[in-house]
Amino acid sequence: MLLVQFKNEQGARQVGALEQNTIRIIDGYSTTYALAQDAIRKAVGLAALVEKSVGAQTAAFDAVAAAGRLLSPLDHSDDAHTYVTGTGLTHLGSADTRDAMHKKIGGDVESLSDSMKMFRMGVEGGKPAAGEAGVQPEWFYKGDGSIVAASGQDLSMPDFALDGGEEPEVAGLYVIGDDGQPYRVGFAIGNEFSDHVTERQNYLYLAHSKLRVCGLGPALLVGEAPASIEGTSRIYDKEGKVRWEKPFFSGEQNMSHTIANLEHHHFKYPLFKRPGDVHVHFFGTATLSVADNIVVQPGETFEIDSPQFGPALRNKLAVYKTEVAKVKTL
Repeated sequence: MLLVQFKNEQGARQVGALEQNTIRIIDGYSTTYALAQDAIRKAVGLAALVEKSVGAQTAAFDAVAAAGRLLSPLDHSDDAHTYVTGTGLTHLGSADTRDAMHKKIGGDVESLSDSMKMFRMGVEGGKPAAGEAGVQPEWFYKGDGSIVAASGQDLSMPDFALDGGEEPEVAGLYVIGDDGQPYRVGFAIGNEFSDHVTERQNYLYLAHSKLRVCGLGPALLVGEAPASIEGTSRIYDKEGKVRWEKPFFSGEQNMSHTIANLEHHHFKYPLFKRPGDVHVHFFGTATLSVADNIVVQPGETFEIDSPQFGPALRNKLAVYKTEVAKVKTL
């Protein structure tokens, strides 16, 4: 089941179940958040509540997307109550990449870079037995709900950025219940957009490189994620022609960590179990255009396409002028 949030022609929010090009609008709920919270409080499955609440009204997805009325698949009315975070060094990549990576991390541990040491730790301990905690992954903070762009919206980077590059990923979407229990609402494809040139200067700049916007959606997949996820990452030039494309792989079959282990090490912190909050947690990637020396230009478009998650995510790169706030003493 796929869920989509959007605005109708009058500007009111709606949420519906997506079936091919038809959005079956859900009665009694205007947001995915309200739907999820009600499912938690009624102790019913989200899919069951959706099926019970779908009405007769429909909308055409293509028309909604063309009009720029899509919203991210899960959000909070107060952006400050949404955490956007992620993990890195979690993916094995294609078979060729996987073979090369295993050769790279073999041998003497002390001769490896810090990144390769962490990757090796994940390969060796990222998939623990059920009920046990595995090795913790690399973790980073991206921002709050204000940095999430829906499909069709620009990904705007600051003018001081050295790069604006895509990262095709799967994200887990969560709501924290009244009892402080994290509930996974579902999964969505995303573009965990980053500044890779800044990061390459020194890996300690990772935190700076991640403080950027991201793309999410357009649909939310209810239930468990497929064990193997395949998609294609593309960059279109300003004329709409593909100038770079490459397949990407995700899902636990293509990862060095289980999703449960990544979730364990995120939600083990009390800070991330505050009732009512929303979490968007990216699970990592192994495919980057910057690795092929591609420099994306403002006005060009990113496309992250994985049919298992419904329609493709599309965002155009833009640049905004930095307004530095000079600190004043009180």
